[in-house]
Amino acid sequence: MAKKTVASLQTASKRLSKAIKMVKSPKSGAYTFVEAVMDPADVNKFLSKK
Repeated sequence: MAKKTVASLQTASKRLSKAIKMVKSPKSGAYTFVEAVMDPADVNKFLSKK
């Protein structure tokens, strides 16, 4: 799991972070990546939920 602030997503009024996490599929067992752009305060909540 990683979190990274992307320079192209920063605006003058608000900073945004792009969070990427790996999620294991219950059916096939393969891993997929889920990406989301959000406020930096919400990143830990996003990474902790399943």
